[in-house]
Amino acid sequence: MNKIFEVPLYAYERSPDQDAATPVRHKVIVIGAGPVGLAAAIDLAQQDVEVLVLDDNDKVSFGSRAICFSQRTLDIADRLGCGQRLLDKGVRWDRGKVFFDDRQVYDFNLQPDEGFANPAFINLQQYYVETFLMDRLRALQAEGAPVQIRGRNKVEAVGTHEDHVRLEVETPEGPYTVEADWLIACDGANSPTRRMLGIDFDGRVFEDNFLIADVIMEADFPSERWFWFDPPFNRGQSALLHKQPDNVWRIDLQLGWDIDKEREKRPENVIPRLKEMLGEEVEFQLEWVSIYTFQCRRMESFRQGRAVFAGDSAHQVSPFGARGANSGLQDVDNLCWKLKLVLDGDAPESLLDSYDSERIQGADENIRKSSRSTDFITPKSDMSRVLRDAVLDLSEHFEFARPMVNSGRLSEPCTYDGSSLNSADALDGPAQTRPGSACPDVTLGGDFLLPKLAGQFTLLTIDADAPEILQEDGIEVRRLALSVKDDMTLALKRRYLGDAPSAVYLIRPDQHVAARRDTYEENAFRHAIRRASGKE
Repeated sequence: MNKIFEVPLYAYERSPDQDAATPVRHKVIVIGAGPVGLAAAIDLAQQDVEVLVLDDNDKVSFGSRAICFSQRTLDIADRLGCGQRLLDKGVRWDRGKVFFDDRQVYDFNLQPDEGFANPAFINLQQYYVETFLMDRLRALQAEGAPVQIRGRNKVEAVGTHEDHVRLEVETPEGPYTVEADWLIACDGANSPTRRMLGIDFDGRVFEDNFLIADVIMEADFPSERWFWFDPPFNRGQSALLHKQPDNVWRIDLQLGWDIDKEREKRPENVIPRLKEMLGEEVEFQLEWVSIYTFQCRRMESFRQGRAVFAGDSAHQVSPFGARGANSGLQDVDNLCWKLKLVLDGDAPESLLDSYDSERIQGADENIRKSSRSTDFITPKSDMSRVLRDAVLDLSEHFEFARPMVNSGRLSEPCTYDGSSLNSADALDGPAQTRPGSACPDVTLGGDFLLPKLAGQFTLLTIDADAPEILQEDGIEVRRLALSVKDDMTLALKRRYLGDAPSAVYLIRPDQHVAARRDTYEENAFRHAIRRASGKE
């Protein structure tokens, strides 16, 4: 059994802050050393922003927890310097099967097109993700980046002020007080920070429970997502099977609402359920067992003055669809470049209001899709079940019915339509690269597009002229010139040009499109830069 989650990675050490006569002020403090908190610290440290991570634990999360990491998350991880490690260890997959009763009704391919550096998804235990992020943070420390992490430093009180946040921290050697210009709360679904500030979630809690079992076994199932409606081994309910590294398999079994959770988690009750699914002859052992309830909720606002919330501390969705950790990494991706500009004085503090509006849009999209998945998986009336089962029956033979099957619409990056940072669309180009969208990858010879768009404003030109460098109100924009003549797969044309003969894109540091036109027009793009940095 994997014991990685038993080894301290950031053991407690006394810090100079504990002996300071007055509270030490830090630029940014991150509460929580899960994937979202570590990613935020790495992102800021790579931009030379001084950041301190506080966590009441000193090791990675127990159990697999989040396991499905999307292409967009891998693209972000590449920018953070640890994407390849996730890819090397993870189980790649893009295909899945849907079953009804004892028969397969259809299969799907999430990435039928080519030209991407990363697969549609990998499966990887959260403890590996946290370990690789922690290794990256340590590497940045060794390079002299201004980042610290303190284990067994539990935040006991948070006070927000007009220009800073004050924290009272408990350690094995007693309490101390510390301050931050900005606080990022990444302390999970039960966020103590949120409770200390007297803030609650709004949304729905669904009346159903699901058993998660991570099982170690030798099996010849393919690396696909298999989902069952009303299977013979779990009548009237649903089930899910996914492969992870190290011969670990994730199994989800729907249990219903009125259950004794502690009783259902006991091995003597879990093992018979798994044997009914896998067969009596299959040998396995349990690595981790948990029970979860579907929840689709969020804070009313993710920004509370100088305190900003990200990941599960800000929003929760049901696990089907893999939106938890993936949306948390997108929060970080959206927030950190904006915070850097504000700290450097290159953007007004109001730029961070766009984090609130854009990521609330992302959360609402996830909640909406997750709620629809939950309603399809767990019908709330006899008539709803009849309609759902009819859709499943039809989908076995008729393609038109398959889009109506909802076994958990899988995570996709949010397109920030209507964002205050977008300029009006001035290109009759592909919808997937309209302003607000995350840039899709493209093969460029032996390289890929997205790494060339990471961490800075970029003027992407395709068969169009433009300055090599554009300076506007403290923002520097560098040009990346491409041509469809070098596009052997035609992916660049399909994804960025469409029928247009040329295009110029303004790309934000988080690889989202801020503006696009068919040609370079200086005044229009200067206006777009000011708008994208929150100055208009």
